[in-house]
Amino acid sequence: MSAADFALTTGLRTSEFVSWWLRDYKFDNTELEKAAENIVDLVIKKIRLQGKAMPGSEYILDFFHQRGYKIGLATSSPMRVADTVISLLNISQYIQVKMSAEKMEYGKPHPQVYLDCANALQSSPLECICFEDSVNGMIAAKAARMKCVVVPVYTQQKDEKWSIADLKISSLKNFSSLHINLL
Repeated sequence: MSAADFALTTGLRTSEFVSWWLRDYKFDNTELEKAAENIVDLVIKKIRLQGKAMPGSEYILDFFHQRGYKIGLATSSPMRVADTVISLLNISQYIQVKMSAEKMEYGKPHPQVYLDCANALQSSPLECICFEDSVNGMIAAKAARMKCVVVPVYTQQKDEKWSIADLKISSLKNFSSLHINLL
């Protein structure tokens, strides 16, 4: 799978990208479910062995926490992947609400996971600022009518697909109070 191929399905739920990549092979749903579970198990193992935070993760969580903002996590990843990351990074004290699209009817780029997260935080979607690193996540945030800050991987920073975001930054460390005023 090329980097461009991988980028097409970044941000989708595991079951969705497994179905996407195996659609031409006549697997039944049971085999697809097993493949998705195996992938999730491998991802969790890899996170535990090699997982590292995106540069600036602690900074951005602390930035909003110190200013009294509510913080939620809206992900397409299975909750057990999200919980593994939260535990590894020791950031549970920052997150008031966590939502996974894993069992929702639609995952990202559908906005439901973002809307449900905002609702659980008792916040209007119009008051929310989302940070995304995937195109599908960016589309979901914008469809939810939320402000979206994208932090693309280095190789995708100049790609025009990020143009619907409200703000594009190269690192979470580059976000400041000035950006809140711009948003």
